[in-house]
Amino acid sequence: MEPYAKPSEKKVGANRPKISHLPSAVETRTRQERLAEKQAVVTERRAIKKAARRQLQRELDEEMAEN
Repeated sequence: MEPYAKPSEKKVGANRPKISHLPSAVETRTRQERLAEKQAVVTERRAIKKAARRQLQRELDEEMAEN
C-alpha cells in the first residue's frame, strides 16, 4: 500500500472492497467454504496439467525410443 496515497486511493489491489453479486440472503456459503471451493478447483486444474505433462513426456520418450 502506498503510504502517501489519498484516502480514496488506498482501497486498491488486495485491499480493495470485494463486490458481492448476490445478496446475503441468497448466498449461504461462508468465506471459508468459498475459499475451499476455489482451492479445490486450483488443485484439480494443477492435477490435470500435471497429467497432461506426464502424458506428453511419455509420448515423447516413446517417439525417441522408436527412432
